[in-house]
Amino acid sequence: MRFAPVSLVLSALVAVTASVGHSASPEVLEPRAAMLEAQGRAALATGDLDRATDGFEAALTLQPGSARLVMDLAEVARHEDMPGKALHYYRAVLQRDPANLEALSGEGQALADKGAIDKARRNLARLESMCGDSCAPTRSLAASIQAAQSAAPQRVVSADQAPPAAAVAKSVAKN
Repeated sequence: MRFAPVSLVLSALVAVTASVGHSASPEVLEPRAAMLEAQGRAALATGDLDRATDGFEAALTLQPGSARLVMDLAEVARHEDMPGKALHYYRAVLQRDPANLEALSGEGQALADKGAIDKARRNLARLESMCGDSCAPTRSLAASIQAAQSAAPQRVVSADQAPPAAAVAKSVAKN
């Protein structure tokens, strides 16, 4: 009984420390890197993807390992319709910080762009468990999944609609 007050205080201290450590502070870039990032974002907004990439990569040389800048490069890759390249960038961020909600959402959006709807849904479920239905990354990923599903309806062919094997073999022989 004499340790109860001490253990209560220690458990409260651990709980506060854990909750503070779980909420990551926003990444602060050094001034030159921030300027280059701003130039890259301006170029991205105007559709100049090459200049945007140059700005983000230059900023990344000044501040290597910046998750924010790597995610900017992933965004450019998505604008270039290169979801595989975007996945590479998002996964690099997630490897360092598996709880990065923006990277998890971005990875899910890139998966949806690529047509991997089931994998994108797994990311959505993970996001929902981490931050709920109403957080911005969850809503963004849910909208991307919905758009990908409506943009590419699945084509189902029944056996009686498929061409006969002889017709397929004949068309293959011509080529």
